[in-house]
Amino acid sequence: MTKPSIPLGLVFSRSGPYAMMGREMEKSALMAVDEINQSATFDFTFTPHLRDPGGVVPAYHAACEDLIRSAGVDHIVGCYTSASRKQVIPIVERTERLLWHPARYEGFESSDNVIYVGAAPNHTVVPLVRHMLEHIASDVFCAGSNYVWTWETNRVLRDLVASAGGRLLAERLLELGDISVDHIVGEIIDRRPPAVFNTLVGESSYSFMRALHAASARAGLSIPVLSCSLCEPELKMIGPAASVGCITSSAYFESIEEPENQAFVARWKARHGDDSHVSVDSQSTYVCIMLLARAIRRAGSVDVAAVRRAAANDCYNSPQGPVWVDPDNNHCFLTPRLARAVDGCRFEIFWEADAPERPDPYLSHLDFASVGARPDKQGDATARRPTHLRVVT
Repeated sequence: MTKPSIPLGLVFSRSGPYAMMGREMEKSALMAVDEINQSATFDFTFTPHLRDPGGVVPAYHAACEDLIRSAGVDHIVGCYTSASRKQVIPIVERTERLLWHPARYEGFESSDNVIYVGAAPNHTVVPLVRHMLEHIASDVFCAGSNYVWTWETNRVLRDLVASAGGRLLAERLLELGDISVDHIVGEIIDRRPPAVFNTLVGESSYSFMRALHAASARAGLSIPVLSCSLCEPELKMIGPAASVGCITSSAYFESIEEPENQAFVARWKARHGDDSHVSVDSQSTYVCIMLLARAIRRAGSVDVAAVRRAAANDCYNSPQGPVWVDPDNNHCFLTPRLARAVDGCRFEIFWEADAPERPDPYLSHLDFASVGARPDKQGDATARRPTHLRVVT
């Protein structure tokens, strides 16, 4: 018997300033769709409808409007940047559709019409800054793209650093896609900050990392670079020499040594080649579609309200570990991790949370003083930390 087909909107930029990430996320989406369509577990199939906004922010709204009008989709998976997501939210709220958002983002948002599968700031920014404050420095130089991800991430960073008595030495921004990085790199070499926090996106970030590496080598400097966004395919774009040593905070790395992830990576490489790498956003896109399919199966319907209820607290043993949606804010419980880029364009995880951490998109449950406290001066603050972190050996 032929299974009924459900139209599914996929909105990823295969062209434009962050095309590489858009292509990787779309590849993962289609992989998930194929697995669902071939599985006896689901009594339906997905028919994907692809749209490429080209990294042009207003084009995301137009793409989703077209999907809703011409393809009749109830569920849309996509958007990499926060600027694109914010373009889409008004139309999914007005038409009572559901956007499944896979990318890490800056927080301070919660819509009934968005399922936030990517990491919230307590999963990424907080553990990264805690590590910086405890092991590197309390002063930091910020380089980022001029949009909401950087603005909000730097605001959180500023508050956390200030609680430890540190400073944001500078905030230098580039427009999305701008690769004119020499003036920022020159300032970093002149000022010699103890750490650099990188929130640049796409080609801007790759150019910056290469230029900073070259300039640092000429000046005989070694300045730690920290990021909440760099992933394995981007290390290849940067180049092995310039990417080594970068510390990244993420809920997923390809190197997670769990059977579910090893099987997932093997399937990915069988499909896309042994030299390909899975990114956190690719994996998260896969998780989006699996959570959606599981919710549709539980609800017995594509109705947005029914699917939203069915998705709540449904624990999926994903490649990154257990993931489930918190019905209080539509964000996911995820396991924070920190890793260091090493030779071979890969990451080595050096610590992770003991268990999935509840999403805190507004950081309303965070004790800022505990993040900034030195290990030998924390006292009772240690017990107030939202997650106990264990070293991975």
